[in-house]
Amino acid sequence: METWEEGLPPVALVPSNSKAPQENMSAQESCLSLIKYFLFVFNLFFFVLGSLIFCFGIWILIDKTSFVSFVGLSFVPLQIWSKVLAISGILTMGLALLGCVGALKELRCLLGLYFGMLLLLFATQITLGILISTQRVRLERKVQDVVLDTIRNYRADPEETAAEESWDYVQFQLRCCGWHSPQDWFGVLRGNESEAHRVPCSCYNSSATNDSAALDKVFFPQLGRLGPRSRPRHNTDLCVVQANGYIYREGCAQSLQKWLHNNLISIVGICLAVGLLELGFMTLSIFLCRNLDHVYNRLARPRPPGPALPRAPPRPFQVS
Repeated sequence: METWEEGLPPVALVPSNSKAPQENMSAQESCLSLIKYFLFVFNLFFFVLGSLIFCFGIWILIDKTSFVSFVGLSFVPLQIWSKVLAISGILTMGLALLGCVGALKELRCLLGLYFGMLLLLFATQITLGILISTQRVRLERKVQDVVLDTIRNYRADPEETAAEESWDYVQFQLRCCGWHSPQDWFGVLRGNESEAHRVPCSCYNSSATNDSAALDKVFFPQLGRLGPRSRPRHNTDLCVVQANGYIYREGCAQSLQKWLHNNLISIVGICLAVGLLELGFMTLSIFLCRNLDHVYNRLARPRPPGPALPRAPPRPFQVS
């Protein structure tokens, strides 16, 4: 007698497309792992860079004498710049540490804080750029007033010489004298009306005569005074040269405009590169932060049961 099971159609025990979700999940996990380690490596690089900046600032504070003789800047401005470098290094290290730990340990709170700090930094840079571009005339006028006030009060207070020493360094590096011209100094450094006009030694053009004696007087008078015993220069240590001698005839405003014009492409390129780098890090961090829990919840969710297989009918008794 013919049984029922001979006429049953074949039944597939596993669905044909069951590997597709697993492949999608594996690709998503690989993408997130790549983003995680990419963020970790780049933030580790910036952590090392920030530590180097911090160490460099501390080194300047400890070894003032060698840096004074190297850059030609006196102790007071050098101390200010060293503190700026140290603080910048600490901030860079802190931000990079947030990114490293947040990406490696996959902590959403640290990744969110990292994204927020980057967003704040990016918004601050954009705001500063807009303010500089829109308030350029007012900014130039403010800088001019500060410089002219520094020239008028040059060495008036022996204990407050940071601005004067910084301006001496600017004149020396940009090869300029005064803001508009050397005439800005006329009448400032004169002892009496019978003396000729004089300017600081930072205006002295040593390349015209190959004479660096005057330059040594203005930039290296403190090399023998070390540590906290070093004091700003007094009026008795003031180095001046005759205005009708070998001095720079161009004002620093024109020299600064030339420098900005010659380096405009480099400045804009660096600003764009920094902005794009911050945008990239913000995008990766927020993407990683939003998708970590989503992927892990899908992995931890129990797999739904497969389709129920049809049961074969019971075999009838065969009658012999």
